[in-house]
Amino acid sequence: MHDQNFKNLILDYPVQALQFFAAEEAHDDLQEARIIPFRQEQLKERLGDHFHELDTPLLVEWPDGRREVILFLLEEETEARRFSIYRLAHYCLNLSELAKTERVVPVVIFLDRGHHPYELHLGGDRHTYLSFQYISCELKNRLADDYRQSDNIVARLNLPNMRYAKEQKLDIYHDAQLGLVQLEPDPKKQLKYIDFVDYYTNLTEDEIETYRKDYLSEAEARMGLAQILREEGREEGRQEGRQEGRQEGRKEGEIKGEIKGEAQMLLKQIQLKFGGHPVWVEEKINQADKTQLDQWVERILFVDTLDQLFKV
Repeated sequence: MHDQNFKNLILDYPVQALQFFAAEEAHDDLQEARIIPFRQEQLKERLGDHFHELDTPLLVEWPDGRREVILFLLEEETEARRFSIYRLAHYCLNLSELAKTERVVPVVIFLDRGHHPYELHLGGDRHTYLSFQYISCELKNRLADDYRQSDNIVARLNLPNMRYAKEQKLDIYHDAQLGLVQLEPDPKKQLKYIDFVDYYTNLTEDEIETYRKDYLSEAEARMGLAQILREEGREEGRQEGRQEGRQEGRKEGEIKGEIKGEAQMLLKQIQLKFGGHPVWVEEKINQADKTQLDQWVERILFVDTLDQLFKV
């Protein structure tokens, strides 16, 4: 789920993503550049490594002919032990060869703190023959207070992933939501990323109730469609999952609720993008598993018809 969330975020807001996750390499003239997703499907057959499915390469081209590839790779703490700087270095070399450029900047986004190497040096007694490092963006080491009023939508959406005091949780959630509706006028994307904020804040039922009571009256008029869709979409699925969890086991119920919530979100995206859908579409979505839903949620960004969305 995390890799899909961040892939979509980076592809929807590439300039803001580079400015936030890789500030030291985000040039002042980035707005003038052409940023192209460097589709990883071209690499899968060549590399054949599941590890590389988490990346989102972006090809950045400037008018004067400079060419730079930015590689984003998401790792979470529960999988930190699987992170390998050797595999990352190997992937960057392959990406460099495939893109025919030596200007490669690897960036690794860590959701949680962890122990991992930052540099790799290969050599003998006299010389170092390979030296490699990457930009490490450890979100939990960034202070949320530094970004609560940021005009970078990627920073605002990631407020729940940053470091803040426990008692600030609802304030942080509120600022992330307000950032979304203030910085993103498109209702389709509001729908999409209100769920991103919900997912990473992970409010309890008591916190949701407190938020509704203490914050919603102020924010409701400003949030409009985004808030309504949040209530109807993901939260409905989560609550149903919790109810099913009491009867069938909490873990199984929450998984079902998450799948149902994702199916509802996909149907809402289809409604907004295509203006409606035939009966077979809803039946197909309701019968799909999480893996298939994840693929459709990502694919809807790039298709123009329902047939393209549901192609085999």
